[in-house]
Amino acid sequence: MDMAVDARAIKQHLIDPEICIRCNTCESVCPTGAITHDDRNYVVNADICNQCMACISPCPTGSIDNWRIMPLARAYSIEEQLTWDELPPELTPEQLAAEGVSAVDEAALETPAAPALPAAVTGEAPFNSAAFGAAVPPWSAAHAYTNLYGPKQATTATVVGNFNCTEAGFANETHHVVLDFGAMPFPVLEGQSIGVVPPGVDAKGRPHTARQYSIASPRNGERPGYNNISLTVKRVTEDHQGRPVRGVASNYICDLKVGDTVQVIGPFGTSFLMPNHPKSHIVMICTGTGSAPMRAMTEWRRRLRASGKFEGGKLMLFFGARTQQELPYFGPLQNLPKDFIDINFAFSRAAGSPKRYVQDRMRERALDLAALLQDPNTYLYVCGLKSMEEGVVLALRDVAQEAGLSWDTIGAALKREGRLHLETY
Repeated sequence: MDMAVDARAIKQHLIDPEICIRCNTCESVCPTGAITHDDRNYVVNADICNQCMACISPCPTGSIDNWRIMPLARAYSIEEQLTWDELPPELTPEQLAAEGVSAVDEAALETPAAPALPAAVTGEAPFNSAAFGAAVPPWSAAHAYTNLYGPKQATTATVVGNFNCTEAGFANETHHVVLDFGAMPFPVLEGQSIGVVPPGVDAKGRPHTARQYSIASPRNGERPGYNNISLTVKRVTEDHQGRPVRGVASNYICDLKVGDTVQVIGPFGTSFLMPNHPKSHIVMICTGTGSAPMRAMTEWRRRLRASGKFEGGKLMLFFGARTQQELPYFGPLQNLPKDFIDINFAFSRAAGSPKRYVQDRMRERALDLAALLQDPNTYLYVCGLKSMEEGVVLALRDVAQEAGLSWDTIGAALKREGRLHLETY
């Protein structure tokens, strides 16, 4: 027999601050705006959260999937959650009873999960680009290992390379950093990420939390056959409003010397993975350091081609930056064969030229993109600043509709089949 639901109880959704890597995925996909953050913690507003579960599967670490039965009057506030270094223990039945809460049927407290695609798809609500992002990997993706090393059991990597991979000056330089794990197993796939733990403490005397970085090297290492990976890290010297600020982790990583050791957790990510099917087509859309997973995918395909195992799947890249000088890996990209990858650059601050963004270049290539959108072997990956996401997905919608295709049908298929992946921050 089901227990009665106590109206004075709430099944509160919480985020574990010990596991969270502050990747912003949960906040970006939350349809109700219930998730927010400060410079340390991501938290859930119990007054807004409707337990739609949209944030659960995209979370790379599982930190989002935590719940507490609480007396409604004692639900944890945003202010309380922002002070946590770890989750509080669950209340026992005796403690709940002392608060005047009788036995509770947890299932009855849950709200049914949201539909796969919300009303944004049908046009009944404002366009929501995040609604089209897949939470499942491509059917042919390799198995991803995750969370092998947690915040309390970080592993150690040694820096074996660190160089500036842009032509820009100090303020905008981006570094290509190679980390070697020695004999410690650290299997990764293209599209996964790691957490780097900066040494020292924050302004409140608490140890710094890990920062997430996408892996820029393919599955068999930055150097083939070696147990190493690479990262693409931009030195942060100002915030989004242009005010001077020194990014704790980015400056730490950019200043590392060969031979230095780094504390690493992860790997993370089970959905933003490339297809293994050799005839699959991959469309990559990125800005700045969002190029890291695209470099990994491109390099793996390049190595397959060199080995004779590449069977003709198309690679198409839309890559945006303010100027050519700030674009990571510009030189190496120029050297890739034109019959291997179709590269489209977009520069928004190039001297003497109008502003152009990746979505502008996508519209210019509408005929080619429309053909790819109709092919079930096409996979699309978007990585970069959150501000680019809506424009990119709107461009895909417009390309489809101008070709006489139903975006509702295509968009739903891309999400359902793990063929449109959004990783923005």
